[in-house]
Amino acid sequence: MTDDTRSRILQVAHDLFGAQGYHATSIREIAERLELTKTAVLYHFPSKKEIIAALAEPLLADMEAAIDAANRAPGSDERQKRWAVIEGLLDVWLTHRDLLRLQMRDLALAAEGSVFDRFRDAAYLAQHIIAGPLADHVDRIRAAQAFGMLSDPVVMFADLPTEMLRAAVLSGVERLLEERPEPPAQEARRRGRPGAMTPEAIERARRMHASGRHTAAEIAGALGVSRATLYRHLSA
Repeated sequence: MTDDTRSRILQVAHDLFGAQGYHATSIREIAERLELTKTAVLYHFPSKKEIIAALAEPLLADMEAAIDAANRAPGSDERQKRWAVIEGLLDVWLTHRDLLRLQMRDLALAAEGSVFDRFRDAAYLAQHIIAGPLADHVDRIRAAQAFGMLSDPVVMFADLPTEMLRAAVLSGVERLLEERPEPPAQEARRRGRPGAMTPEAIERARRMHASGRHTAAEIAGALGVSRATLYRHLSA
């Protein structure tokens, strides 16, 4: 048995879990799809729970790494840490959107207790960073809402272009928290791009967006503005 066999088992299991659900898929079905014996599959993964744990490992590792990086960033203030966690987790969800869809189908990731425990612990830590150290109940509730806002749209609109989806999700979180990663003027200075758009540029941006042929990054590049500036006008 080789690492390639293990990878094939995971890929077929992922496909079957996504098509018919984790709970409705048996080890025997996975083995038959691979033309292996059930014993051969169990050699690598003694139970179905261990398969889902292996599938979830990259997502959990990336989630924990994003939170740790934001928490340890030298010189970062509370606001910077909050947005580092928000943007870092959103990028993790976008990378692993297929696994999130699988979870939405029948809560497959909750089937393996250790997977759920790691996800829960990381989620609590992320929400603590988003809320801030002096948060009251309202702040903590908003932090939990912001955390949920990062994953649900990625699952529901997983087929949209990544840049468009990312910008739209961040725009929604900005509205909830009533703040942006950076003030518009500071962002404009950093990027060397204007923080406002003329009425003509706004109209052109909306036409390009409505056509469905351009990503947010392409529209922002064509107009010489940042994506954050663009989305403020598209969502106005």
